[in-house]
Amino acid sequence: MVADIMHGLGAYFWSLFTGPLDLVLLVGLVGQGLFTARFLVQWIASEKAGRSVIPLSFWFLSLGGSAVLLGYALYRRDPVFILGQSLGTVIYLRNLALVFRERRAAGK
Repeated sequence: MVADIMHGLGAYFWSLFTGPLDLVLLVGLVGQGLFTARFLVQWIASEKAGRSVIPLSFWFLSLGGSAVLLGYALYRRDPVFILGQSLGTVIYLRNLALVFRERRAAGK
C-alpha cells in the first residue's frame, strides 16, 4: 500500500516536471525565482550584519515576485493563489511606502 502511494506520487511529480515548457510556465518560474531570491538576499544581509535585517531589495524582490506570480495565477484562474498573492502585493507596497517615508524623514 505504501509502495503504491509512493509510486503514484512519483508518477504525479514526474508528469508535472517533464511536461512541455510554455511561456506561461516560464513566467511562473521567473516569478517564483524572484520570490525565492528575496530569502537569499535577506539571509546574506543578516549574516553580514550579524543580526536579522530586511534590506530594501527584499521588498522589491517580494513585490516583483508577487506581481509576476499574481499575473500567473490570474492566467491560470486559481482563486487561492490569486487571493494570496493579492494580499502579499498590498503588504509589500505598504512596506516599501514605510521605508521611503522613513528615509525622507531622515533626509536620505
